[in-house]
Amino acid sequence: MKIKAMLAGTLLSAAFAAGALAATTMYKADLKGSQEVPANDAAGTGKAELSYDPASKKLSWKVTYSGLSGPATGAHIHGPADPGKDAAVVIKFEKSASPIEGSATLTDAQAADLQGGKWYVNVHTAEHKSGEIRGQVMPAK
Repeated sequence: MKIKAMLAGTLLSAAFAAGALAATTMYKADLKGSQEVPANDAAGTGKAELSYDPASKKLSWKVTYSGLSGPATGAHIHGPADPGKDAAVVIKFEKSASPIEGSATLTDAQAADLQGGKWYVNVHTAEHKSGEIRGQVMPAK
């Protein structure tokens, strides 16, 4: 009986340790005008690479783009929204010139939206005020 209790305690400790060491998850978004709402024929393209550490709730990103109709006037993460739908800004990037790098600590609700594919990255220009290129944030493969 004592051995069973020790084994159960060891397994329980291992389960907690595994949860505490949850792996960082990588996400990506391919940015293009065809993903905007409504879609546009902008020649610009970009990509967002994001990593999320569930232990610290820290989201880090790097967004790069080229070929826009003019200088970016803003860049953000929006959500929650499915592809083809619009949503409010969730995280406003401090700068909009490529490359855009930064990080933020997420709330539990924000983390759930990120993990559920409900966020998108949007880059705005003077010609395309509502967004020139956009991409849905999805798990990287």
